[in-house]
Amino acid sequence: MTTATLTRSATRAQPGYGFRSATRMEWLKLRSVRSTSWILLVFAAGMIGLSVLVLSHEHWATMSAADRAAFDPTNEGFTGLALGQLVLGVLGVLAITSEFSSGMIRATFAAVPRRPMVLAAKAAVVAAVTLVAGEVLAFGAFAAGELALRSPAPHATLGQPGVLRAVLLGGAYPCLIALIALGLGAIVRNTAAAISAVVGMLFVLPLILLPLGTSIQNSVGQFLPMLIAENSMTAVKPVAHSLSPGVGFGMLCVYAAVALAAGTWALARRDA
Repeated sequence: MTTATLTRSATRAQPGYGFRSATRMEWLKLRSVRSTSWILLVFAAGMIGLSVLVLSHEHWATMSAADRAAFDPTNEGFTGLALGQLVLGVLGVLAITSEFSSGMIRATFAAVPRRPMVLAAKAAVVAAVTLVAGEVLAFGAFAAGELALRSPAPHATLGQPGVLRAVLLGGAYPCLIALIALGLGAIVRNTAAAISAVVGMLFVLPLILLPLGTSIQNSVGQFLPMLIAENSMTAVKPVAHSLSPGVGFGMLCVYAAVALAAGTWALARRDA
């Protein structure tokens, strides 16, 4: 998107600087950036492709009795979330850091001087895009995985206990990661640093806990996003030493709210 296009959009938004105008501007910016389409394409490929790959290679006939009892086709079908959460985290970061790196954030703040409103508009657009994409692809990954799973392995249906909840949370989880990443991007204003923070939160923190002993892993690890996601997408046997799916979802909402509040504070205190 050119600076002239942004300037024209900013001029139209000036008579009131309302939230609706700011949101419209953010939607125009997000959809016009080429990386958005590529990120969503990678997200779709990871969610559906890994679901089909994993469930098509399940060998029920050679499983032990213990493995059969613990087999959870719903959870196995969301293997792609390991990649998907990071991909949408990158989308959340780029929604704000790309403007700082290019200098376009000055035009944005000129059009909407109320910086908290700018971040709120970005959060609304990022949440809408990632939630819709997440839910559509969560149901798509579930359906594709069940089609790829060969009999006599037991198949999951949305009517079974815990399955619909797992699928719905499978779509909401990457949306919340994207909002957390948006908040981190607003705080540090640097793409590489913000993505590194997201990677650290998702993948490095669980590794740091490994040498600290079982008690610390169980007490602290249950609050980390990865374990919350793992238990939320489980429909057969809950993960030991983890929060319930409802409490875990609430905790992720708190993380997103805190990250966005911190990002709002950082934007309000620092010059562009």
